[in-house]
Amino acid sequence: MRKILFAICTLIGLIVPAHAEPLSPADLKSLLTQIQDKRGAAPQMQADFQEEKFIHLMTKPIMSAGKVWFQAPDKFRREVKGNSPSVTVGDGQQLWIYYPNFKSAEHYSLGKRSPLDATIAALLAGLNLQNVESNYRVTASKIDNGYQLDLVPRRPSLKRFFQRLSVQINAESRAQRTEMLQPNGDRIVTTYSNHVTGPIPPSTFEFTPPPGTEITTPLGK
Repeated sequence: MRKILFAICTLIGLIVPAHAEPLSPADLKSLLTQIQDKRGAAPQMQADFQEEKFIHLMTKPIMSAGKVWFQAPDKFRREVKGNSPSVTVGDGQQLWIYYPNFKSAEHYSLGKRSPLDATIAALLAGLNLQNVESNYRVTASKIDNGYQLDLVPRRPSLKRFFQRLSVQINAESRAQRTEMLQPNGDRIVTTYSNHVTGPIPPSTFEFTPPPGTEITTPLGK
C-alpha cells in the first residue's frame, strides 16, 4: 500500500510558515465556503508538480516531477517524467498504475471499502477540499501568499495512512504546496505551478494498457 500511496500522492503542507495568523472559527468557515464555491465553479484543473519524498531510512529525498490533472470529485491522472516514469489514472471506479520502463501495469478496483479507497480519499482531499470537515479536523492560518489548511483525520481508516495533511493555497484557492506526514515519520512534499482550469477531455481519465503490457491485480479482482 505504501507504493500506491507514493505513486499517486500529488498533494500535501505540514510546516507552518513564519508570520502565520490562525483563523477564528468564523473566518475558517467563511474560507471553506469560499474554497467550495471556487472549486464548484471550476471543478477541473491541471498543473505541473515537483515532489520530494523524505523516507526516514534514506539520507536524501527521492525527487520526481511531472503533471497532474483532476476533475472533482474523484477523477485524476498523474504522469511522472524522468528516469522512472509512471502513469496513474483513477476514474472513481478503478485505478491503473503503469510503468513504461517495465511494460507492466497494476489494476485496482475502487468503491469496495478496501484500504485503497481510504488512501484515495485522503490523497484527493488536498485537490478537492470539498466537505473536508466531515472527514478531518480542520484548522487554518493566513500566510503571506494565501492560506494554509491543516487537516487531521477523524476516521481510523484514514489515520492508518497519515497523521497530518497540510495544504497551502493562494488567493485563487489553488494548491501551491502540500505535505503529508505518515505514521512512520516519512513525508511527501509537493509543489505546484502553471495551474490551468477549464474543460479536460474525458479520455484523460481513461487508460488502456498498451499491447504487450503485463497486468497484475495486487489486491485481487
